[in-house]
Amino acid sequence: MQIILMEKIVNLGQLGDVVKVKDGYARNYLIPQKKAKRATKVNIEAFEAKRHEYEKAQADTLQSAQDQATKLDGLMLQITQKSRVDGKLFGSVTNHDIVDALKAQGFDIPRAAIRLPHGTLKQIGDYPITLALHSDVVAKITISVLGES
Repeated sequence: MQIILMEKIVNLGQLGDVVKVKDGYARNYLIPQKKAKRATKVNIEAFEAKRHEYEKAQADTLQSAQDQATKLDGLMLQITQKSRVDGKLFGSVTNHDIVDALKAQGFDIPRAAIRLPHGTLKQIGDYPITLALHSDVVAKITISVLGES
């Protein structure tokens, strides 16, 4: 299916690119999320007429993501979980726990933006993680998992 991208999408294209993707990807994800529109003649003309507005909106979201990344870079979050004597946690620290800790600090980050390279955190210690705030903006923070008996 031919679509027009309404924003930059990693590994697919830039704003305004007309690309061919699988039908299911377009119908089930890109179009419902307002990330793309079908590449019909009417939609292409409408996009070109409003291209400046879309570019300005994309620049604004990029700027806000960069501002948020400067505030977040180097942040250390402490999360306390019940643990055993040997340092293993009962359960684990997940994206949901990290989102809650970030909200307590005043940051509103979606759960999908958190990148845990080795899966959930199951030991006491410090873990560097990344937050993908935008397709071009990444912030690095440290999660310090503390144990309580």
